[in-house]
Amino acid sequence: MPGSLPSPSRFRNPAGWIRRTCSPHHGKSGWRSASAAASIWRRSPRSHRDIGFIGVEPFVNGVARLLSLAEAASLDNLRILSDDARLLLRALPDASIGRAFVLFPDPWPKLRHHKRRIVNPDTVRDLARVLQPGAELRLATDDADYARAMLETVLAEPRFAWLAERSADWLVRPEDWPPTRYEEKALAAGRRPAYLRFVRAG
Repeated sequence: MPGSLPSPSRFRNPAGWIRRTCSPHHGKSGWRSASAAASIWRRSPRSHRDIGFIGVEPFVNGVARLLSLAEAASLDNLRILSDDARLLLRALPDASIGRAFVLFPDPWPKLRHHKRRIVNPDTVRDLARVLQPGAELRLATDDADYARAMLETVLAEPRFAWLAERSADWLVRPEDWPPTRYEEKALAAGRRPAYLRFVRAG
């Protein structure tokens, strides 16, 4: 991943990306394929036409698949940025996102690669800034070490509070959290995902 990234002014007005009024916007970053985003948007954009969805994916194949799914479903409340998610996070206005998902991002398991993980203090700080008070941050991973690191990193940010009250809250996927194809593969391989939900404090 590149080091220093600019903050393009073209990202300043996410509401302007979608022609009609859609608020609040939901952000999504880090799908392993289009299936993760599609599983959310197959339900959410259809049932919540008043909500704008922004997806971030650096890989062309994932973008192409998601665009095909969106076109087939006639979704007009979805926009995709084919680039590094940090570009968007650093440029979005304060309190402009109603919910953020980071689902099954690359765990970069080798210690020397941990600095490449998308869930890190810098991105968590940016997420806290762009999320509205009361908004949720939802993280998922099937890597136990990354799950611990995610939890430690987000809890170190005082503007987030973990919503779990018992083990089932992070071991069992919530009903309103659609499954993804990558999740199904992880379960089939015997890996147990962690589902972490945090709220942006007011």
